[in-house]
Amino acid sequence: EERLAALAHRIREPLYLVARRSDGLRGLATEAELAGTEPDCAVIGTVPALYPEWLGDRSFGEAHGVRFPYVAGEMAGGIAGTRLVTAMAQAEMLAFLGAAGVGFPALERALHDLAAALGGRSNWGVNLIHTPSEPAREEQVADLLIRYRVPRISVSAFAEPTPAVVRCAATGLRADHAGRVVRRTAVFAKVSRPEVAEPFMAPAPEQLLRLLLERGELTPEEVRLAGRVPVASDVTVEADSGGHTDNRPLIALLPSFLALREDARRKFGYAEPVRVGAAGGLGDPASVAAAFALGAGYVLTGSVNQMAVEADTSDEAKELIAGADLADVAMAPAADMFELGMNVQVLRRGTLFAPRAGRLREVYRRHGCLEEIPEEERTALERDVFQAPLDEIWTSTQEYWRHRDPAQLARAAVDPKHRMALVLRWYLSHASRWAVSGQAQRRADFQVWCGPAAGAFNRWTAGSFLAEPGSRTVVQIARNLLEGAAVVTRAHQLRTFGVPLPPQAFAFRPRPLH
Repeated sequence: EERLAALAHRIREPLYLVARRSDGLRGLATEAELAGTEPDCAVIGTVPALYPEWLGDRSFGEAHGVRFPYVAGEMAGGIAGTRLVTAMAQAEMLAFLGAAGVGFPALERALHDLAAALGGRSNWGVNLIHTPSEPAREEQVADLLIRYRVPRISVSAFAEPTPAVVRCAATGLRADHAGRVVRRTAVFAKVSRPEVAEPFMAPAPEQLLRLLLERGELTPEEVRLAGRVPVASDVTVEADSGGHTDNRPLIALLPSFLALREDARRKFGYAEPVRVGAAGGLGDPASVAAAFALGAGYVLTGSVNQMAVEADTSDEAKELIAGADLADVAMAPAADMFELGMNVQVLRRGTLFAPRAGRLREVYRRHGCLEEIPEEERTALERDVFQAPLDEIWTSTQEYWRHRDPAQLARAAVDPKHRMALVLRWYLSHASRWAVSGQAQRRADFQVWCGPAAGAFNRWTAGSFLAEPGSRTVVQIARNLLEGAAVVTRAHQLRTFGVPLPPQAFAFRPRPLH
C-alpha cells in the first residue's frame, strides 16, 4: 500500500500499469522498474505525466499570460490588496484587487502602484461590483479602470450587463491582421445563476452599444467588434461562498453553465468559446480536483486567501478564520443591498455580527421609520449593537453621505424608511471595517466574509507547515491546492484503471513548493 501510494504521488513522470496473468491483479511500475517485473506480469497501459498547470483549460494560460489555471478572488474592502495581487502576478497566476468598498483616492493609489509594479503584465485585475443604490459610483469606478488600462476586470453582483460593464469590455477592441477580435481588457463575470450568466455569454446588447456610441464613450469600430464577441471572455460560476452567495452546490451549478456556454457558442458562432471557471467551497485539494473534473477551465479561491500573509485584514480577523470549521458560518444581511433583502455569508464562530445584523433586518421589516421603534427596543439597539444613540449615528451617517452621495440624503428627507435604512446600514458597513482594522473593542461585531471552504482548509492544513500563520502566503496556498489537486486527479485516474490504491494515495499533505 505504501509503495502504491508513493508511486501515485509521483505525478510528473509516467507510470506503467501492470497486471499478473495468473490472477489479474493490477499494479504500477516506473520505467526503470519494468525490466524487473515478474515473468507473470504484463504491461497493459501507460499513464502519462500530469502537471498542475494542465488541470484546467489550456487556453486560460495563453489568454491571460499565466502558468496556472488559478485565480485569487477579489476580497472586498481591499482585503485582496496590492501586495496580494502583486505576489500572485509574479508567481504567474492571476488575482483581482478587491475594490468594492474602497474609496476613490485609495483605489487610485492602488491602481498607480499596481501599474508601476506590474507594467507590461496582463495577469492582474480589479473588481467592479454592481452598486444599484449608487449607479454613478459604478460609472466612476469604470472610468478609473479604463483610464489606468487595467488588463483584467472581474464584474460581480450584476444581474445583467450595464453601460459601465459594456464600456469596460468594449473599450480598446481591435481586429488583428487575420480579422480576429483582440481584447484590450478581458472581463470576468462572476455569477451564480444560469439566467444571469446568459447575457454575459452573449454579445453586448445593441441598445447599450448605441447609447455608449452616442455618448462618445465607444468608437464605431469598437461597437462593430463588440457585436462579434461575448461581453465576458470568462464566466466564474460562484457556488457556496463567502460574501454574496446563493449557497448552491458547485456540483449542481457547473454542468448547467457548461451546457449554456455551448449553446452560446453555437448561437453566436464564436471563434473562441467563453471559458467557465469555478468558485465557492474550494478549500482543499479534493474540492479543487472535483471542480476541474466537472469541467472547470480554472478555479477561483476566496475565503482561504483571507488567511494569507498578504491579505490586508487584521491579525485578529485572520485568527478567527483560522479557527473556523465547516459549519461555523451563517447568513446575514448585506450592507450594500440591505433594502433588497440580500444576504452575505459570514463567519459565525467568535462573533455576534450575524444575529445582530439579522436583528436589524427585522427592525427594518417591522417599522416604517426610526420613530416607530419602541423605546425599549431602541434602547437595547443603542446599548448592544450601535453602542451609541441613534441620533448620533444619524449625524455621522449624514456626514458620510454628504461627501459620498448627497442624493441619498435628499431621498432620506422625504422617505423616513430610507432614512432608517441608512442608519441601520451604518452598523453593517462599519462591522466589516472593524474586522479589517482589527478594532479590539468591537471584536464581537466583526463581519468576516467566509464560506465553508475556510473550514475545509483548516482541517486539511492542521499539523502542516501551512498551519503556521507566517507560512500562509497566497502563493503557497495556491501552489499547494493545485499540487494536491493534481495528486488527487492522478489517483482517480489510476483507480479507474483498476489499481487497488489505498486511501493515502488520495491524501496530499502541504509542503513548501517553489
